[in-house]
Amino acid sequence: MSVVDYEPMYGGAHYDPQPAGGQVTSLVLYDGPDRTTEVAAAGPGTRLRSGTYRFALPDVPPGRYWGTVTFTPSNGAQPVKDQSVRLDLPLGLGLVTSPEAVADDLGVPLPLTPAQRDALMTAIRKAQSDVEGYLGRPLVPRVVTRTALTPYWRSSEDLSDPEAWPFEVDDVWQVSAYSDRGDGTYDVDFRVGLDGVAEDPVVRYVTAHAAESERNRPGGVGAQGRRVSSVSAEGQSISYESAPTTGQAGALPTIDTLSRLKRRLWQPLNTPPRPPWPYSSTRYRSGR
Repeated sequence: MSVVDYEPMYGGAHYDPQPAGGQVTSLVLYDGPDRTTEVAAAGPGTRLRSGTYRFALPDVPPGRYWGTVTFTPSNGAQPVKDQSVRLDLPLGLGLVTSPEAVADDLGVPLPLTPAQRDALMTAIRKAQSDVEGYLGRPLVPRVVTRTALTPYWRSSEDLSDPEAWPFEVDDVWQVSAYSDRGDGTYDVDFRVGLDGVAEDPVVRYVTAHAAESERNRPGGVGAQGRRVSSVSAEGQSISYESAPTTGQAGALPTIDTLSRLKRRLWQPLNTPPRPPWPYSSTRYRSGR
């Protein structure tokens, strides 16, 4: 079973229907972009935090699927269908991109064979290893759970804000989910570390370099060897296409484009302890 997190789009912006009495009702998967043959369905979506809903999908064969999410933006409103969803399943493999995305770069038609999928997954892991070595940090966050936490401010405010909780760690983090224990405290799941899937430059770099390494590997998926531009009539000489240089259109992204994601040194400021709400009247942002 795979879980899929979905952020509703309404009126050209991210939107959370629950506060207005709406609901994310269903996700239907199809086997093609024409969305005629239904493969699986799930719903309703479970609200994880403001603007994010989770679907638990039944097991389906690995591959690319096109989805339609139905939700009502507010109480009594007409249902809205979002057909922008496209999923490469399975998820949760610790990969920032998918074999299907790499195959698109290689021009390899879908669906992939098991052997092709395995080879492309290996190329993705190698590219991710290069990025992790450069950044000095993993690309997959870890989940840390804290129980019986008291938020810094009222439960009617946005508790998906990391600053709402007495939690500190030497890395970036975000609130994944929280549940009310009924006594004013909460159990909170934090996602700690860099989330490579959410960083478009990381996804772009890993996808492009996994495709290029597989293209140039003898016997690789979509392997073409060096690109031939011309051959003499007698076959005595061959000219090869030169790859675009850095900065030109079509050039591979360079790893230094990811430098802003390197882990920075972090040291907390010497600040007095903050009492939880309602014993403190103003919000406080810890120094990081």
